[in-house]
Amino acid sequence: MPTSLQDEYIKKESLYGAKNYAPLSVVLNKGEGAYLWDVDGNKYLDMVSAYSAVSHGHSHPELVKTVQDQANKLAITSRAFYTEPFGDFLEELTKVTGFENVLTMNTGAEAVETAIKAARRWGYFTKGIKENKAEIIVADGNFHGRTTTIVGFSSEESYKSGFGPFSDGFVEAKYCWSECSADESIKSFESKINKNTCAILIEPIQGEAGIRVPEDGWLKKIRDLCDDNNILLILDEIQSGLGRTGKLFAYEHENIRPDGLILGKALGGAMLPISAFLSSKEVMDHFNAGSHGSTFGGNPLATRVASRALKLLYEDNLIENSAILGEYFKSKLKSIDNKIIKDVRGKGLWLGMELNESEVNAKDLCLMLLNEGLLCKETHKTVIRFAPPLMISKEDLDWAINKITKVIRAI
Repeated sequence: MPTSLQDEYIKKESLYGAKNYAPLSVVLNKGEGAYLWDVDGNKYLDMVSAYSAVSHGHSHPELVKTVQDQANKLAITSRAFYTEPFGDFLEELTKVTGFENVLTMNTGAEAVETAIKAARRWGYFTKGIKENKAEIIVADGNFHGRTTTIVGFSSEESYKSGFGPFSDGFVEAKYCWSECSADESIKSFESKINKNTCAILIEPIQGEAGIRVPEDGWLKKIRDLCDDNNILLILDEIQSGLGRTGKLFAYEHENIRPDGLILGKALGGAMLPISAFLSSKEVMDHFNAGSHGSTFGGNPLATRVASRALKLLYEDNLIENSAILGEYFKSKLKSIDNKIIKDVRGKGLWLGMELNESEVNAKDLCLMLLNEGLLCKETHKTVIRFAPPLMISKEDLDWAINKITKVIRAI
């Protein structure tokens, strides 16, 4: 239960803030590595990582220094001028990813909107789709952000309620998950393709839906479907990208390559918001001055930090750590023999534990773990997501496993 000091801060948020979130009852004020502290000095192991944004750990000393040095020099100018850090960042990101061009924004949702614009212009100016007829195929269970355009093609009614009317130009196909096999999913996507289809926009692993991992080979079949029909494949790796799944990008598990890639969250090194849409010159050359932009997008402070964050993925062996400890973590969670656990799934340090709804509510279990000093968050009432910083140690992970096991066996 929150103390009187924590109650004071919670009351301020409740009084002055919109009620668009339902946080767990803990007030945090410090972070270091894989740990967070509340205003009363209590220590917690972070297993949320701001939904994959804290891959490098909280307050990484190299990134703190980078912020301080660049903030003392130049923070923002707008894109009305060239800046030294921006070009360096673009060069670094294209070198690391192999894509030709980058368009930077601030949030993940902005980068998704950018990808939609890019796909539509490519559809009109390269593929020859009639103006205002372009269609993008998305998957059921998707989560790409919360702008009105994006929630308009969500299959989650609570995200859409009261926010219409929504944009046309999106059709929904079945994601490869649970009761929908890879072949059935491919047939669903194929049935939605017509002469106006310009792109398929999907998550290689669906995060918000409950860490839904599709069948092996499914993403390759989606890639082939796009190739056969002259359609762009755009992958949203805002949560799954930059080492989270044990590879630089989740699509690498399938040995394919998308035509467009959406990044965010961890790109900012747990310091600043920065996002990006990456693609070929063929796609990106359809943008011209004034067709898209952002005052803060590509600012010197964020791009300097992002450049350093990209290098640290390798210097700190974060991708390798995610792969090795992710497999270890998953095997340990799977070994907890208890009737409340329905499934454990995921890749790297991005795991979902699905619970039997008749036995326990996922949020209640998160509250129990909070009392044990472990921070995690539920999604859709039945799944707990575990996504610690990628720099977490095996010792810290063992501590977490012991706490999770203790709480589950006590129910």
